[in-house]
Amino acid sequence: MRKNQTTKTIVIIAVLLFFVYGFVGLPHGLSGKAIKQSLSNRIHLGLDLSGGTHLVLQVMVNEAVGAVTDNDVARLETDLQTAGVQGAVVGKTDPSRTDVIHITGTTADKSSTIRDLLDSKYGATYNVTSGSDGSYALTMKPSEVETIETHALSQSIDTINSRIDSLGVTQPTVQPYGLGKNQILIELPGIDDEGRVRDIIQSTAQLSIHQVVSGPYSDTASAGTVPPDQELLAYGGTDPGLQGQYYLLDRVAVVQGNDFRDAEPGVDENQRPTATFILTTNAGNKFYDYTSKNIGKSMAIVLDNKVQEPATIQQAIRDQGRITGLGKQKATDLSLMLRTGALPASIHFLEERVVGPSLGADSIRAGVLASAVGMLAVMAFMLIYYRGAGINADLALFLNLVILLGFMGYTQSVLTLPGIAGVILTIGMGVDSNVLIFERIREELHAGKSPSAAVDQGFAHAWTTIIDTHVTTIVSAAILFLFGTGPVRGFAVTLTFGLLANLFTAVFVSRTIFDANLNRKQRGEALSIG
Repeated sequence: MRKNQTTKTIVIIAVLLFFVYGFVGLPHGLSGKAIKQSLSNRIHLGLDLSGGTHLVLQVMVNEAVGAVTDNDVARLETDLQTAGVQGAVVGKTDPSRTDVIHITGTTADKSSTIRDLLDSKYGATYNVTSGSDGSYALTMKPSEVETIETHALSQSIDTINSRIDSLGVTQPTVQPYGLGKNQILIELPGIDDEGRVRDIIQSTAQLSIHQVVSGPYSDTASAGTVPPDQELLAYGGTDPGLQGQYYLLDRVAVVQGNDFRDAEPGVDENQRPTATFILTTNAGNKFYDYTSKNIGKSMAIVLDNKVQEPATIQQAIRDQGRITGLGKQKATDLSLMLRTGALPASIHFLEERVVGPSLGADSIRAGVLASAVGMLAVMAFMLIYYRGAGINADLALFLNLVILLGFMGYTQSVLTLPGIAGVILTIGMGVDSNVLIFERIREELHAGKSPSAAVDQGFAHAWTTIIDTHVTTIVSAAILFLFGTGPVRGFAVTLTFGLLANLFTAVFVSRTIFDANLNRKQRGEALSIG
């Protein structure tokens, strides 16, 4: 019996040391400052405690749908020409309907050929209707639109996550915002350069390379009527001689978006900042084929719908290129955005809220004070009401708090203000478990059983109730974690960890302390439990 008791005591001490290391680590020195720094390295503070930025973004998913139909317009033109249909005009005539493609200018003798082509190659994606004048309308199916929108939202979240991670922001929150459709919630604790991060997040970084049809033009009127398969874009680079000029480009890019594999900032031979990009293998082969066939012609590098750099193709280019005319910060940011991928659509800022670090410091002080006062009050009550057994409960509560903080340290969890509330609630749940056990032991003692038998029966009968209450609360916390936002998730995490720790301390630790106390007592000696 005593050997078993020694083993349990060793286990408890080992668990205590293990979790103390989890949230304290090995501080560089024993000063208060060194211990505080070690704690801050292990326990990360949420937005509401450390200060930072809260953003709600709207992803303009209709642009992602428009990008798909733009590519299908180019495919349709090629397919119709291959099928021998000449003179057909393919385009999107209604700017408000990015999901509809119109075909006009066809002849009656080709109607069967066109219909067969549309049904066989595009029928799975579009609903095809024909007009009495020989025109056709391809309307993207709602299921396809929903798929593209869902993918655009998911890709936007992944891209923003990658950009923020590259900036080194600690424990950011980037997730769908449940209060609006196609919206993203972003929380950035402890952010230093708010303006720069905002610019990087909102930039679509839609870098693409297009063939130049004609230009530059001094104004939009000089370019004349723009065909549906072309677009007129303004110059947006740094060359003063080209400011205010416009270029007519093919609408469909030669390479774009996910064709870029990597990018790095650098300088050219004149020490001017540049961004060097590398294309994927497939895109490189495609770009080599294009440049080798168009030597002497012009192409344009387009960034966010502005011509960044027009250039004449002097030789075949495969998978590497360089963008000049950038500032140092612009070259660094552009390289970052190309490495992490382009956003599939632009985003609008619906909400932007800043939490100051002083407010966070006040919250920490208030939360810690509330936790300390609450825990001391509970411990005092347990000592007064349960006398000797109250020491047992207080030791279990202390170990419960140590295990909770250790859990958070090892798992790099974020402590939020609601998370502090979860800690306080955990203290209450720990007391509740001890009260259930102690009252059950009292009942057994009043029934005339010996102290050892009363302890055995008390723990045995209270165990089922403790499990029921903890499991139901953990399930509720899991629901909060799945559907809640950052601070609510913090509450769910601390509550769950605390409850799991409480199962260990209220049953195993408390029982071990009771057994050790009973071993020191003489046979028949009363148990101090109030």
